[in-house]
Amino acid sequence: MHEAISPSGEQIELAVGDQHVVVVGLGGGLRRYDVGDEAVLDGYSVVAMCGAGRGQLLAPWPNRVQDGRYEFDGERYQLALDEPERQNAIHGLVRWSTWSAVEQGPDRAVLAHRLHPTPGYPFTLDLRVEYSLAEHGLAVRFDATNVGEKPCPYGFGAHPYLSGGGGLVDGLELRVPAETALVSDERSIPIGRQPVEGSELDFRSSRPLGSVRLDHCFTDLARNDDGRASVELGGRATLWVDESYPYVMVFTGDALPDVARRSVAVEPMTCAPNAFRSSDGLIRLEPGETHSGSWGITPALT
Repeated sequence: MHEAISPSGEQIELAVGDQHVVVVGLGGGLRRYDVGDEAVLDGYSVVAMCGAGRGQLLAPWPNRVQDGRYEFDGERYQLALDEPERQNAIHGLVRWSTWSAVEQGPDRAVLAHRLHPTPGYPFTLDLRVEYSLAEHGLAVRFDATNVGEKPCPYGFGAHPYLSGGGGLVDGLELRVPAETALVSDERSIPIGRQPVEGSELDFRSSRPLGSVRLDHCFTDLARNDDGRASVELGGRATLWVDESYPYVMVFTGDALPDVARRSVAVEPMTCAPNAFRSSDGLIRLEPGETHSGSWGITPALT
């Protein structure tokens, strides 16, 4: 009998105690993260195609590029418009690509992918993601190396959804240690910045999410002594980022029926949305140069 192939490709399982993580070969992302019978992440089935960006890796840019057009070092480029309803290029070029497991153990896995030049992004990157599971939670390190002959524009993000525990997230407390939120237009392209103080976007102190609809990029993050900033979904999990990530996107998924207000996407980002055009946080990778950064999830359920 024909053996079905999972839509998300190879399934790589990590475990420590009662923590269980599944990393996938398609896109190199996170499909599941559970503690016992409790879901830390709002994941998806092994027989389902990834929807709503769940757990995907976003490179060489996160979020959007307006009209898919940008200039770099005097040259103009046109990316495919894979968000046609808003006429944007969205979430990079590797989330539907096959990644290879190059190292694997019971609590650690490393996946790699070479991004070859395309008409809209004629640069070559070697990408590497390391997932490490320990008693305190999951750590994710992402490395990008420019293995081409000319500089390239670069940014990275990830798209995990913290689970609300089976119900709506409205009653859960949220903490986002950010002083500033980006203001975006109807195409989700930033058009300005605003202080969160005095607005419904002020989650610097934990408070119930309530009916607030979030699809916002936050920055000017407060950090602890080791340089980490942490977004907390009360009683569920904390997502931390190191100093490589000056931005986090927080998204309640209201317009997406399969995730709407049942989880909160907390997306580490090295740059702002539309950075290929605005240069807001954009990284210039010289030939041979590597950019690295780490983020992770600490469950409140352990």
